[in-house]
Amino acid sequence: MDHHQPLAVERTRVEVIDCAKTYQGGAQALRPTRLTVEPGEVLALLGPSGCGKTTLLRVIAGLVDPDHGGRVVFNGDDVTSRPIEQRSVGMVFQHYALFPQMTVEANIGYGLRVRGLAPDRIRQRVGEVIDLVRLGGLEQRRPAQLSGGQRQRVALARAVAVQPRVLLLDEPLTALDAKLKEALRDELAQLLRALHITAVHVTHDQNEALAIADRLAVMQAGQVVQVGRGEDLYRQPSHPFVAEFLGRVNRLRVDGQRRLPLGGVELQCPDALVGGQTVLVRPEDVQVRTGSMPSLPANGAGWGQAHVVQRTFLGDRVHLRLSVAGQGEPIISDQSRDCPAAAGDMVYINIDPARMMAAALKDSA
Repeated sequence: MDHHQPLAVERTRVEVIDCAKTYQGGAQALRPTRLTVEPGEVLALLGPSGCGKTTLLRVIAGLVDPDHGGRVVFNGDDVTSRPIEQRSVGMVFQHYALFPQMTVEANIGYGLRVRGLAPDRIRQRVGEVIDLVRLGGLEQRRPAQLSGGQRQRVALARAVAVQPRVLLLDEPLTALDAKLKEALRDELAQLLRALHITAVHVTHDQNEALAIADRLAVMQAGQVVQVGRGEDLYRQPSHPFVAEFLGRVNRLRVDGQRRLPLGGVELQCPDALVGGQTVLVRPEDVQVRTGSMPSLPANGAGWGQAHVVQRTFLGDRVHLRLSVAGQGEPIISDQSRDCPAAAGDMVYINIDPARMMAAALKDSA
């Protein structure tokens, strides 16, 4: 018997159509939401606690009923009124919820036994999944004898053993310490790719979402504010919340003529950013030069002057806090690790207007 054949998985398109959730007392945990997860895609629901991402996951799972009119559809099949046990979903929870008295093998095969599969078919299926998640040799151990990473793999194996249409992961790495979390994050990303299964992964950790998911749905206050590839959301956020939640930003002051004062020079902001007194700029997009006055930057506005308030060496980069005339708050700039600027130095500063982002939504009048 060849255990190394890829497992047959139904690639499921998940459609969430106008799903909202209002609890007794009128609290709305989820505002009317439309979302599509493509077949075989890993989609992260990302946002701060209380933003509605777990409610949305539970609506997809069938653990929470959406308000009247909302629908959940798997591959054209409306599953809205079906309970979780009839939806064919696999779930991995924060604390893995493994049975402590059962071996790895028994934990993974549990769902298959409940479904009444023949013992030899269960053995074959468990063997396939154990190979896939690289747990060979650990079949007879109990969860207490496993590392955090191995326990995660058992939880994942148990969820996919039943060949679910959709895999749902609810903050699966939250309980781990930072070092282990990073290692398991990459491992989880590889495993999900190997499974070719449609997966929805809830997290509040942007690094985890960027590392694991094909696309991100960023949520705020019960609604999805933007969906896209992590790189696109980081570089072209369509919503100020997305810009500030994914990565770090400076909020810079702009005058009524869309001019941004910067240490003695004025930069012209793009027309598209009109409508606010501030713009957002990422630390890595704040250009800093040391030594004598550099040649004119591409935008032709000249170089402003700034004073280095603090320099922090972070291994791969240098983090500068700059005091800049015309701006109330210090500006943060990330430079290469070889940047010589030290606290107390005067440096030259510029920003490419193309890197500026809107700090407020335009009025949709």
